[in-house]
Amino acid sequence: MYRFLVLIVLFGQSVFGSAISENIHIRINQLGYLPEESKIALVFSSQRVNEDFLLISADGQQPVMTITPKRSKQKSWGTFQYYYTLDFTGISREGYYFLQGKRTKTKSRPFAISMDAYLHKSEKLLEFMRQQRCGYNPFFDMVCHQRDGRSFYGPMPDSTFVDATGGWHDAGDQLKYLITGSYATAHMLKAYEQYPDSFLDQTNALGQPFPNDIPDVLDEAKWGLDWILKLHSAPDQLIHQIADDRDHRGWKMPDEDNSDYGWGPNSYRVAYFATGKPQGLNKYQSEAQGVSNLAGRSAAAMAIAHRIWKNKLKDSLFAEICLKAAKSLYKLGKEKEGFQQGNSYGAPYRYSEKTWADDMEWGAAELYKTTGEKHYLEDAKTYARKANTVSWMQHDSVPHYQYYPFVNLGHFALYEHVDDEFKKTLADYYKSGIEETVKRSKTNAYQIGIPFIWCSNNLLTSLITQGILYEKMTGDDTYSAFMVLQRDWLFGRNPWGTSMFTKMPEDGEYPLDVHTSTWAMTKKEVPGGLVDGPVYNTIYNSLKGLKLNEPDEFAIFQNDFVTYHDDIGDYSTNEPTMDGTAGAILMMAHWGNPQ
Repeated sequence: MYRFLVLIVLFGQSVFGSAISENIHIRINQLGYLPEESKIALVFSSQRVNEDFLLISADGQQPVMTITPKRSKQKSWGTFQYYYTLDFTGISREGYYFLQGKRTKTKSRPFAISMDAYLHKSEKLLEFMRQQRCGYNPFFDMVCHQRDGRSFYGPMPDSTFVDATGGWHDAGDQLKYLITGSYATAHMLKAYEQYPDSFLDQTNALGQPFPNDIPDVLDEAKWGLDWILKLHSAPDQLIHQIADDRDHRGWKMPDEDNSDYGWGPNSYRVAYFATGKPQGLNKYQSEAQGVSNLAGRSAAAMAIAHRIWKNKLKDSLFAEICLKAAKSLYKLGKEKEGFQQGNSYGAPYRYSEKTWADDMEWGAAELYKTTGEKHYLEDAKTYARKANTVSWMQHDSVPHYQYYPFVNLGHFALYEHVDDEFKKTLADYYKSGIEETVKRSKTNAYQIGIPFIWCSNNLLTSLITQGILYEKMTGDDTYSAFMVLQRDWLFGRNPWGTSMFTKMPEDGEYPLDVHTSTWAMTKKEVPGGLVDGPVYNTIYNSLKGLKLNEPDEFAIFQNDFVTYHDDIGDYSTNEPTMDGTAGAILMMAHWGNPQ
């Protein structure tokens, strides 16, 4: 769906646009740049570009730099043959700017150079997280799914009622997964630990606009913690999924869910217990072998929570509840080593996670930091060696969520507790993966290092997170400029010139016609949601039930390699996800807290 934006006018012309006769397009980071970081825009065209470009101050209308475009040596993705970079890294004076062709007058969108370019932008992501809440939802100001759920594969008879209310809806649908919810919770807590000054207090625990002297990121994380505690109601029990693809029955409001799991529409939903064995109530079966992935990262979340609630929030009662749960979850993970996958019912798509040592490393490392008990440290080192460099980063294509989470935060959590030799080993694990993405980035003009599988944006934010943490561990800033390029893709330095976060920036090009019931039924925009992102054309063309509802506004920018649509019908590239959004919070807090 094409969005008509109000344009800032300079010299009687819009500040962006292309000289169609010249077919020149400029791509920049719409959110902006920090003063001292690298700043490299991209120009592409179907013809040779034979002009310099001016960096012009939008405030004073004065050129501050003349830039000669540098031709990219990488192979194009088709459609446009000629790619050039415009490097204006040398400009650090804060203000608003735009780029303009000296001869054609082709202009970029405006952008900022500012220390505040990312200040408190993580709060926008938390707005999306609150809109995903199940139970009381502050965006809609209503309560949903209060009958979650009835047990399957549990120690009690099937269809026994269990309290699994709460948590977050996973994406545009209304399923709930511990696979993603556990990571979202732990990631937010780790982001707060690393960047406590980056977060504001604007809402209460219910997500209502009343401050409560607790940073909103912790309110959101506690929403996840409370849900995990319900799912782990006994030492040998862990619910891992609420609902399944029977949920997919068109657009619906959360409190008017027409899906039927055998107890009528808008009623009880199935609650799957983690058993570490294949599951499925229809013809599609998971490949589960254990529960360590879920138990390990849930334990990590609880161990971090203990420290924060005890030391920062001075709530020793909740802190002790979290520590008890952390130990119990970790013990369950050790007893049933292996991975639990998501369950499907009527379709073959599911979360196909197959890694778990990384999660147990993370849980053990956080428990050691919290308790000082040496056996956790030894466990963490053992699991670290097993997790090693296992990652999506070495592969050009992998099954959906096979290597999840997409960054191993366990290596970072363990780093501070080991000797120099082991520190180098952990850093090298990170470095090895980053090098694989650097190698891949040299094959395209955008210098993007990820494979374009489903949820490619999640991979990108995870790569950036790994780069940030590698630099924090080692002090080595070798990959700093590379990580900036990866970030810039997310905010407009891509073929389509769009941000990948909803309503960021508000006056820019961003996903509007997103694949969610919220947009479909209310036409209300929710800021901060990270959409799935581009996929290989081969993946896009293989998916079922995918149909564009409107003419493709990006048609002239589509290419032979990857596809993205801002269209509600494209669930593969334009559906905001809960865990993808949560997984970008550390990245946003990092750049929002420049040192």
